[in-house]
Amino acid sequence: MEILWTILGVLGLFIVVTLIRAAFFKEPKTEKVVLEPENVNMEKYCQDLSDAIKIKTISNYDRELVDWAEFDKFHAFLEERFPLVHKTMTKTKIADASLVFEWKGTDPSLDGIAMLAHQDVVPITAGTEGDWEHEPFSGYNDGEFIWGRGAMDMKNHLIAVMECMEELIAEGYQPKRSIFICLGHNEEVVAAPDNGAKQIAAYLKEKGVHLEAVLDEGGAILPVKLGKLLDINLTGVGIAEKGSVNYKVSVNAKGGHSSQPPKHTAVGKLADVVKDIENHQFKATMPDYLKQLLTRVGKRAGYPLKVVLVNVPILKPLILKIMSEIPMAASLVRTCTAVTMAEGSPQFNVLPQKASVTVNFRTMPGCTIKDVEQHIRDSVKNKDIEIEFLVGKESSQVSPTNTRAFETIRELAEASNEKNLVSPFLVMGGTDAYNYEPVCENIYRFAPFVADTKLLLCTHGTNERLPIACAEDAIAFFKRYTRKMTQE
Repeated sequence: MEILWTILGVLGLFIVVTLIRAAFFKEPKTEKVVLEPENVNMEKYCQDLSDAIKIKTISNYDRELVDWAEFDKFHAFLEERFPLVHKTMTKTKIADASLVFEWKGTDPSLDGIAMLAHQDVVPITAGTEGDWEHEPFSGYNDGEFIWGRGAMDMKNHLIAVMECMEELIAEGYQPKRSIFICLGHNEEVVAAPDNGAKQIAAYLKEKGVHLEAVLDEGGAILPVKLGKLLDINLTGVGIAEKGSVNYKVSVNAKGGHSSQPPKHTAVGKLADVVKDIENHQFKATMPDYLKQLLTRVGKRAGYPLKVVLVNVPILKPLILKIMSEIPMAASLVRTCTAVTMAEGSPQFNVLPQKASVTVNFRTMPGCTIKDVEQHIRDSVKNKDIEIEFLVGKESSQVSPTNTRAFETIRELAEASNEKNLVSPFLVMGGTDAYNYEPVCENIYRFAPFVADTKLLLCTHGTNERLPIACAEDAIAFFKRYTRKMTQE
């Protein structure tokens, strides 16, 4: 009985502590920043984006299958629509079709900044062309949305950056720090051997360029409303991105005719291998940026959600357990495992001599490609498996949040809308940004466009489209960010 009372006493104390922490855990007050209005030519932006979408800059792992004439057309389009950029900035073509624009600052002793975007888009899945409400490369503008491949990923971002530079030059702005606009041509090709961004970074390093900050796609402004519990625009700034690695795991067998099968064919043995891999997930962890994300959201949340989120250190085991059971949340706390492809016999009546699966791993920062291979070997009971590395890239480094660049993003985003809540987070997919690590330590992934989940899910899919209403604030953000980052 005494033990029971002790347990109840500890539990009661735990509840009291968490409630007290929640009650006194308030968001620190910061000085309110008033933003001056920006001159933004929305009519030009909409027309330029619409016309940019019409140019089919589709990338491919096999460069022989790329229509390079479309990239030439896109380069000519940029020259036509942004004459001041081409007159003021030095343009250099890198690799097959990547571009670097350099606007020299007045103080060459200062590290410059880079703003990234990629020209390429993914193809339209064969057979789905008729599912689009408007032709996928029409750039159709219905007054509410601009439709087409690249509208969200990421010609919207690219054109906004170019409009920003064109307008700043027209206004007579002169940066102290140099500005580099880096436009890759094959970001959509995972682990491309001729990656344009990687070659741009090598070019900058060879020139002796070191950047104070890099800004690329990756985050967005996502409205989140949970009744009376939460009503914010979650403004994620990616400070790191996961790696992506693919391994083929195979099992060998004798083979033969299907009329005389053994107890387990190669496919049967492989089934146990798949089960072992899926049942031995990577351990969930709580990175510092996730603590920041949960805590910052908790400060704006209502009870009882606030009680949980502001007590992350105390409730960490429970939070990790719950997040591990939710696929979307699990991707934030561990290296993810996905068995995606399988192959066996070439014919239905032939026993397979080899059966294989391809497994895609999305690695957390700190988890290497070699770590993944060892994890496979440790997880699978059948030690006769063959493991073949196919293609992949390491996870990125984690950029700090106590920098001028991160604080500038936070200040501008939160000053533009009181509902915006800026927090660091981990980007699930890949971007060009990680290639710039040899020339920069402060790499951030943020697209200042407001988009709900429904629209984000259209990226790479059918009916990709950009809400026109969010574009003006995005261009204004780029102008303010550029000024603030290059005035000193």
